[in-house]
Amino acid sequence: MDDEKIKVHTESDQTLEVVVTSKKADAIWILVGEGPHSLKCKLTPSRNSLAFVGSLMGREIIYQRSVKQVQADIARQNQEPIIRVRR
Repeated sequence: MDDEKIKVHTESDQTLEVVVTSKKADAIWILVGEGPHSLKCKLTPSRNSLAFVGSLMGREIIYQRSVKQVQADIARQNQEPIIRVRR
């Protein structure tokens, strides 16, 4: 099985390709780096739900996909319909 990889941006406009260990609509867990020096980071939705953000060693990490887009990605991977939540 291939690991899912996504591209995230740092606050200094660097782009990193990271491995996704767990993906849900309310949080994405990523692994940055390889081997014994890798770091795990939790990305959570931003206030406006247009991106996922997290902090890694004091630096901000941004995944520029909305919660709706991530829900659609998860549904596509699981081949299940999207469940819409009314607020």
